[in-house]
Amino acid sequence: MDHAPLDDNRRSSAGDADRLIGWMRRGTVGLGGLLALLGLLVVFFSLAEPATFPRGTTLQALMFQVPELGLLSLAMAVPLISGGINLAIIATANLSGLVMAWILVAVMPPEAAGSELAVWLLFALATGLVLCAIIGIITGLLVAVVGVHPILVTLGTMTLLHGISIYFTRGRTLSGFPEPLIMVANETVLGIPISFLLFTLVAIAVHVFLTRSALGIRIHMIGSNPEATRFSGVDTARVLISVYLLSSVLCWLAAVVMMARFNAAGADIAQSYLLITVLAAILGGIDPYGGFGRIAGLFVALVTLQVIASGFNIIGLSPHLALASWGGILLLVVAIKLAKFDSLWARRRQ
Repeated sequence: MDHAPLDDNRRSSAGDADRLIGWMRRGTVGLGGLLALLGLLVVFFSLAEPATFPRGTTLQALMFQVPELGLLSLAMAVPLISGGINLAIIATANLSGLVMAWILVAVMPPEAAGSELAVWLLFALATGLVLCAIIGIITGLLVAVVGVHPILVTLGTMTLLHGISIYFTRGRTLSGFPEPLIMVANETVLGIPISFLLFTLVAIAVHVFLTRSALGIRIHMIGSNPEATRFSGVDTARVLISVYLLSSVLCWLAAVVMMARFNAAGADIAQSYLLITVLAAILGGIDPYGGFGRIAGLFVALVTLQVIASGFNIIGLSPHLALASWGGILLLVVAIKLAKFDSLWARRRQ
C-alpha cells in the first residue's frame, strides 16, 4: 500500500506547526503594532491635556527618564535572547555605582580639579567596569560550565551583591559627585539629553552586535536550540560567558547614568526596575524562551511605557495606575497574540 500521500500530509502538517510556532515565538507584538499603540497613546494624551502634553518639554522630560531603565532593559534582553535571564542586573549596577561613588567621595582628594580630576574619574569608572566584568564572567561560568540554571545563579548573585552593598554602606547612600559626571544625565546637546544619546548609541551597537556579528548570531542560536547549536560545533560555554559579561557591562553603563541623574548611589536604588525590564523586553517582542527578539522593539516598548507614565502624571492620575496599566497592556497583547495564533492554527487544520 502506498503511504506517500499520508506521509506528505504529515510532513506538511508538521511544517505548518513549526511555522506557526515560530511565528508565535517571534514576539509578543510586532513592531508595527507597538508603533500604532504608541501613536494612539500620544493622540489620547494630547487630546486629554492639549495645553501640556504635546510640547517639546514633555518630550525632553521623557528622554531624561528613559536611559537608565533602557540600559538595564538591554542588560536583561541579551540573556533573555540566549534563553537565560539575569535577575542580578539591579544589584550589579548598584554595587558598581557604590564602588565608583566611594572612590569619588571618600578616596579622591576634595580639591582635585583639571587633569587630576579626570584621572580620578577614569580610575573610578574603570574600577566599576572591572567589577561588573568580574561579576559577569563568574555568572557566565556558573551557568555555562557548572550548569546551574540561570534563575538560580542570578538569584543567588542578586542576593549576594545586595547584601554586600548593604554591608558596605550600612544602608546609606553616597552622594556629591564631580560636575563632569553629573553632566552626563543633566546636560543636553541640541535639546537632546546626553544620557538619551548614550542610550540610543548603545542600543544601536547592541542591535548591530546581535544581528551582524558571529557571536550575536550564536546567541540567538543558543536561545532557539542549545543542543543543536552545540552539535553544530559552537562553543556554547564561551558564548554564554560572553552573554553575561555583556549584560554586566551594560549594568555598569546604567550605574554611571543613575549616579549622574540622582547624584547618589545606594543599595536600594532602582529596585522597582527589575520586573519592568522584563516587561519591556517581552512587550518589545523578545521571546522569554530565547532565540527571538529585536532591540528596535525593546526601544519602542520603553518609549511607550514612559509615555504612559508621563501621560498619567500630566493628567493627574496615580503613578501606581500607570504601573498597573503596563501589566494590563502586556496581558492584552499576549491575549491578542494567542487569539491570532489559535485562529490561524484552526484554519490550518481545516
